[in-house]
Amino acid sequence: MCGRYATTTNPATLAAELDAIDETGDKGFNPNYNVAPTNQVLTVVERHDRDHPEDPAALRIRAMRWGLIPTWTKTAEPGVPVKGKPLFNARADKAATTASFRDAVKKRRCLVPMDGWYEWVTEEGGSGKAVKRPYFMSRADGGRLYMAGLWSVWRDRELGDAAQPLLSCTILTTDAVGDLTKVHDRMPLPMPREHWAAWLDPDHPAPEALLETPAAEAVSDILIREVPSLVNSVKNNGPELLSSVGDQGGQIALI
Repeated sequence: MCGRYATTTNPATLAAELDAIDETGDKGFNPNYNVAPTNQVLTVVERHDRDHPEDPAALRIRAMRWGLIPTWTKTAEPGVPVKGKPLFNARADKAATTASFRDAVKKRRCLVPMDGWYEWVTEEGGSGKAVKRPYFMSRADGGRLYMAGLWSVWRDRELGDAAQPLLSCTILTTDAVGDLTKVHDRMPLPMPREHWAAWLDPDHPAPEALLETPAAEAVSDILIREVPSLVNSVKNNGPELLSSVGDQGGQIALI
């Protein structure tokens, strides 16, 4: 699964790097070293211009709530959806047949950029009590990761034309492969750049192969290292969360 991650980029930088349109508006995005469900996050989508649908689709940077809200979710109060299970992850092998995600698989797929993600390994402590040790997974060269995601647009239908759209997303997960199996049996689904065009295409369904568990080579450049337990609390947020701890720079040595 992927329940916490870090991202230090901003919309302007991301838009410039990807030759995309920044649609985040006045929403400020500072480096977030402890992204948690319900936070506003950056996503990459490919969409046609609403006023000129005949024009080619373009990459767009959008801010979304992490935790997908299905379009059919009921209204709790004007403009506010009923609070349900936080759908921050979706199984890639079941999303196409799951009511909450199947529409998004067909028409609304996205990328979720991140520096890396966190996972916890439970070990027996010196006192006999279980201890959860956090690990951070990131590219060894420090580059950015792009994970496959789905997104949704929720509106309060009772408000009619006055309804403001609420964008939300989820990160697809798959079986862990390679050394990542030492940390958890699930991992976010990476989307290589050569598959972006097919994955983001707003006019055609994505090839089913893109939802399959990738080969171990796809994550061979992922570095796994132990980081401070400060990340255990969402109240903590700073670059110190990514500091390595333990021997050999904190690089994992699980068996």
